[in-house]
Amino acid sequence: MNSNSKSTTLQLLNFKSLPIRTFWITSVAFFLCFFAWFGIVPFMPDVVRDLGLTPDQKWNSIIVAVSGTVFARLLIGKLCDKFGPRICYTWLLILGAIPVILIGFVQTPMQFIVCRLFIGFIGASFVITQFHTSIMFAPNIVGTANATSAGWGNLGGGANRLGMPLIAAAVVSFGIAETDAWRYSMIIAGVVCFLMGIVYFFFTQDTPDGNYKELKAKGELLQPKKDEVSFLSAVKDYRVWILFLVYAACFGMELTVYGTMDDYLQNTFNLERVTAGNLVLSFALMNIFARTLGGFFGDKFGKLKGLRGRVLFLAIILGIEGLMLSLFSGMTGLTLGIVFLVGFSLTVQMAEGATFSVVPFINNKAIGSISGIVGAGGNVGAFVAALVLKSKSAIAEKTAIAANQDLGQEAVEAAQAIASSQAVSSGYFIIGIFVVFTAVVSLAIKFSTEDEKAVAKEMKNIPAYS
Repeated sequence: MNSNSKSTTLQLLNFKSLPIRTFWITSVAFFLCFFAWFGIVPFMPDVVRDLGLTPDQKWNSIIVAVSGTVFARLLIGKLCDKFGPRICYTWLLILGAIPVILIGFVQTPMQFIVCRLFIGFIGASFVITQFHTSIMFAPNIVGTANATSAGWGNLGGGANRLGMPLIAAAVVSFGIAETDAWRYSMIIAGVVCFLMGIVYFFFTQDTPDGNYKELKAKGELLQPKKDEVSFLSAVKDYRVWILFLVYAACFGMELTVYGTMDDYLQNTFNLERVTAGNLVLSFALMNIFARTLGGFFGDKFGKLKGLRGRVLFLAIILGIEGLMLSLFSGMTGLTLGIVFLVGFSLTVQMAEGATFSVVPFINNKAIGSISGIVGAGGNVGAFVAALVLKSKSAIAEKTAIAANQDLGQEAVEAAQAIASSQAVSSGYFIIGIFVVFTAVVSLAIKFSTEDEKAVAKEMKNIPAYS
């Protein structure tokens, strides 16, 4: 693959540029995948009522939606290295649309849980997005391109809180019963994903030089020998597992914190549910710029200090993220609490962008496999952190209920809210310390002198670089 054909700039309106067109199409595809992946969340009260879900069944559906993504991300990275991002994204969108559509037809809790498991597979779209932008953009801009495409794609996970109710309202206006609106909304989301798969096949290209199949036929794309570079070699690289831990400490913690923040804001600061929900949504929407900043500064530090500079920036921003969350956990006043929460939101998303300003330089012959492993780390982190918070909160709430059950329903609810707030607060503090620890560990990522020289040489050959 010719590195000179990669784009050295991110001119978003230059649609004549293949890398820019690819950037937009992969960002939109990622947005739609996240929109569909979390599309059922705004409708959960309707689903619980319609299907008669028990609390355990509800939690199980949430857990499998995240768990399925872990395995899908590990697999899709390896497939990208072998078949290229165009074919992988096409099939992921087309096949992933099936369970999204089918969830609109479920009649039992088990059917619902199974559909959520398979819907979770489209979360692997993140890996393909990062892979495709990594091979379309030059070293001077790849961190910014990766971070921006991922950040704008992540908006789908927040936009559905506004978009899905609007789709449901439109469905109802056509005479569909309000109780069935969630079903039709999910079917529509699935159909859109399916159509996007067709768009991806016909309007993108694997690399700036052509598609994998064509390049292989010409002998221009050398496939690594099995014993030289493979998924196994990526697994054996200690730096990959540090980045796995790093992504667990940023993206994983973002998913967990924002998934529990609505209730925490209500219980701790006595906010109304709508107010708390809007605050959390506004923090999610910071992905428009925050993640891009992480990639941008990763690239800038790379210019100043080489590959080591990218790692240094990642460690710094990750450490600040952990500090912000730990400080937020101790706040009892709303004003200061919001200040530190904004600080956490900004730095956690910047850390995500900074992570994938490092990933493309670990092993350029196995970017897909490495992206898959690191991406899976985010979901593993979210899963473990959610279990920690759930267990701490559940124990505290049960104790509070038992101690106040003779004082009336109001007293029980108040005690339960306080107990939950205190338990989650201590959980956030522990998570913050873990993030700071991970920041220190990330400094162990090293690059050889040969790697530094190779990237430096490539940077010098980029005329548009400044």
